[in-house]
Amino acid sequence: MNSNHGKQRRHKHSSQKSLLSLVSLTLLTLIAFAGNSVLCRLAVKEGYIDPASYTNIRLVAGVFALWLIFLFTHKPAKLTVNKNNWLGGISLYLYAITLSYGYLTVETGIGAVVLFGAVQVTLVLFSFIKGHKISLLEWLGLLIAFIGFVYLMADELGQPSLIGLILMTISGITWGVYTQSGLGGLAPIQNTTANFTCTIPLILVSMFLITTEVSFSFQGIILAIISGAVTSAIGYALWYNILPSFTSIQAGVVQLLVPIVAAIGGVIFVNDAITIKLFIASLLVLGGAALVTYGKRA
Repeated sequence: MNSNHGKQRRHKHSSQKSLLSLVSLTLLTLIAFAGNSVLCRLAVKEGYIDPASYTNIRLVAGVFALWLIFLFTHKPAKLTVNKNNWLGGISLYLYAITLSYGYLTVETGIGAVVLFGAVQVTLVLFSFIKGHKISLLEWLGLLIAFIGFVYLMADELGQPSLIGLILMTISGITWGVYTQSGLGGLAPIQNTTANFTCTIPLILVSMFLITTEVSFSFQGIILAIISGAVTSAIGYALWYNILPSFTSIQAGVVQLLVPIVAAIGGVIFVNDAITIKLFIASLLVLGGAALVTYGKRA
């Protein structure tokens, strides 16, 4: 009897530790995603670097960083590339290039809303295709989360250009595809390294096809390297590490928190004001995300 009770306590402790680890890694990943939006917007909007150069430097920096991590964590360091990695690489490049051009005309906050709203829709569609039945609580959570977004950005929906909105939508759809390709996968470092490596042919092609004026500065290069090596490479490896713990819909809803994190980052680093509107919207989005997660577990 005491032995069984001890086993139950150890199992409960292990479960709590696992949940805490998942929450911590998820928070770090969301901060990395939000950091990508802030860094990209700062680099291209301020004219430190053109969008194509920013994208290419960002991805190349990500490739180098991931290969270093892969070489130190895998013995022997033998990387295999499959069809899923090519899908991941193509969707990753399309996400990155449309994000860079989109942020030329779209503000950081509304861009993140459009981006991750498109991610959510894409992952919900994938979930339907796979036959997942969405519970009432999950639908309610989705609705509350989207109400939070609309409330937060209602006054700014008419501001961005149509082209910018379209580009951010494409960026969200392709990131949704990238996320879907990692669901249920194993070996997150290996898969992320392979995905980034598969972007190299697209980078080379883009250098010949994209004819916009090339311009960059030291600040622009540094911002692109930080985005590629830190918030992208490490952030995406963390994302692939925790993805098996989520369903498609949960993965989408969790990412709906990114615009809130980006807004908080604006308060801290850009001296944006803390408003009641931001506070209420944060509660709605967080509450919606919690409902979706609870609804699935229930």
